[in-house]
Amino acid sequence: MMKTLQTLSILEGSSLLLLLFVAVPMKRLAGVPEAVTIIGPIHGALFILFNLFIFYAISKLKLKKKYAAVGFIASLIPFGSFVYKAKVLSRRSAFR
Repeated sequence: MMKTLQTLSILEGSSLLLLLFVAVPMKRLAGVPEAVTIIGPIHGALFILFNLFIFYAISKLKLKKKYAAVGFIASLIPFGSFVYKAKVLSRRSAFR
């Protein structure tokens, strides 16, 4: 379960970076809107899945609520999910 949360964190963070730094520039600068059409829904699904799994981790993995909130905020910030995985999910103190 813990490995799943860590994996989702990396996938969600990667999809956000792809969206912001590859797909959007391709749409705006190269006139290729299909990039956002493809990457956007993938990122949206990963974002929702990651955040749902954070709430699941509160009950099953005993993730502390303050660290769950940090995870949600991290999912909104580029590179935030990577920092969250490295700094929060690697600590035993994040769990009860």
